[in-house]
Amino acid sequence: MRIKQCLVLASCFSVMACSQNQQNAPSSPWLMVDNFEQPLTGWTKADTDNQTKPYVPSPQITKIEREHTTKGLNHFLIKQPAEHGIVGNRKALSYKKLPKTVPVGETYTFFTRINVASFPNNHAFGLSNLAPAQINEHGYDAFEATLRVTDKTESNGLVNTGALMVKTHSGYSDIQNYALAQPAQPLNTNSWYNIWFVVNNASVKMQGQQYNVYVQGGEFKNQTLVYKNATFRMKRELPLTYFLANCNTGPLKKPYGNGGLRYDDIYMVKGVNLTNPVR
Repeated sequence: MRIKQCLVLASCFSVMACSQNQQNAPSSPWLMVDNFEQPLTGWTKADTDNQTKPYVPSPQITKIEREHTTKGLNHFLIKQPAEHGIVGNRKALSYKKLPKTVPVGETYTFFTRINVASFPNNHAFGLSNLAPAQINEHGYDAFEATLRVTDKTESNGLVNTGALMVKTHSGYSDIQNYALAQPAQPLNTNSWYNIWFVVNNASVKMQGQQYNVYVQGGEFKNQTLVYKNATFRMKRELPLTYFLANCNTGPLKKPYGNGGLRYDDIYMVKGVNLTNPVR
């Protein structure tokens, strides 16, 4: 009987220890903005410069789609400024409040996965420090840290290649393959890329309002630094509060194309953290 009692007590202690270990197991420091496995909630869609002719109300496409993967069914967000063949939607904004504000003076790492559905297109995504009404008013100037995907021709004749781009003092720049000392290749279509952008929201005086970008995918088989010290668009030196995505059909006379961009697994974490939150 004494042996049985000892065994029962040992078993109880073992179960309690396992339970405590599970309760005290370190949780991931990453905060989820959205992984699109639930219906869209918290997102605002605004077509603030809708010049479509004939007029199409609310022309942007921002919806959840799904794919079959080796790990099972996956849901993601796809964004297009309008259906193919419709032009004139110059600002197709979609934005969601971050689960935590990034204060001035702090550094946060953001992670997302993107997948180009097709070219030609014109997309931008990143972070904003404006309220919704101001985002709608300012459009592209609502961005701070910005990443861009496009193969459009600029008004000055510059032809973008379809490589991932960042914001700089003089405009935009392709990300770089530093190992080869050359700009990165265009993004492959229908291929997922992991992107980390480390955002320094300190003041300009403190060498902030900048971000570094790391990519895994395409020509970068491993996580690779692809741009250092990209600059915030406006440098307002305000707390960052929203994830923002925008796309654009181009003008009626010279449309860019309505190719879609897929988004998935948007996360944020305090500090510099180059782990993968969805691995």
